[in-house]
Amino acid sequence: MEYVTVTALSHPGLLREHNEDSLVAGPWTLCGTMTENPQTLVFPLGTPLVVAVADGIGGQPAGEVASALAVRQLAALGPSLDTEEAVRDALNLCNDAVYAAGRDPELNTMGTTVAGAVVLAESLLVFNVGDSRVLDATADGLRQVSVDDSPPLSPGRRTTSLVTQALGGTPDFSPITPHVREAPLSAGDRYLVCTDGLTDPVPEDDLNDLLQLHSGGRAAFELWKSAIEAGGPDNITLALIAIGE
Repeated sequence: MEYVTVTALSHPGLLREHNEDSLVAGPWTLCGTMTENPQTLVFPLGTPLVVAVADGIGGQPAGEVASALAVRQLAALGPSLDTEEAVRDALNLCNDAVYAAGRDPELNTMGTTVAGAVVLAESLLVFNVGDSRVLDATADGLRQVSVDDSPPLSPGRRTTSLVTQALGGTPDFSPITPHVREAPLSAGDRYLVCTDGLTDPVPEDDLNDLLQLHSGGRAAFELWKSAIEAGGPDNITLALIAIGE
C-alpha cells in the first residue's frame, strides 16, 4: 500500500526566547513548543493530508497565538481540502480567524505566515501566504514551489524579514491572495516545508547537499543542525514529506 511519511521538528533556535512557529501534519499539531528529536508520522495515501508550517510575525504581539490558530484551522479542515479552491477557502478562513481573535486589544496586529501542501492520491496541492517555503527535493536539486511574499531584495542581499502579505498582521482587516498550485505526485517524491528560520541562515545549495545525503529523521536533524551552526537566529520548524510504496 502506498503511504506518506512526515518527519517534523520545531525548535526556538539560539536567540529567540519563545518559539512562535506552529506545525500541522494531518490531525496532529505542534504549537509554540520544542521537539527534542525529529518525529516521524506515517499516513495512508488517499485521504487529503495537510502538512504545513506557520511562522508568527516577529516584533508584533502573540505570534504564537496566530500561528497556532492557523494550523489548528487547517487540521480541522484537512480531510476536505481536495481542490485548489478548497485550499484557498481554508486559507481565507484562517485569515478571518486571526483577525477575529485580534479584536482582543492584547492580540491586535498579530499575524503569521503559512506554507504547506495537501497530499492527494495522485497530486500535491502546494500553498503559501508569506515567506515560509515549500521546496521540491528532486534528484537534480531543490526547487522552490511556493512563492515568497517579500519585497524585491536590495543588491547583494539574499534574504529579508519583510513580508508583503500574511494572515492577520494589520490593525484592520486585509484580504489575502493565497498562492496555490497543483503538482504531480509519484512514489519517491520528497518535499521540504519550512519556516524562514531554516532558509534564511542556510543557503539552498547547503540544504540540497544535506537532502542528497540523508532522508527521514537524519535529514531533519541535519537540516536543523545546519541552522543552529549558522547561529540559529530564528525559530526553526520543518517537515519532510516523503511518498513511499
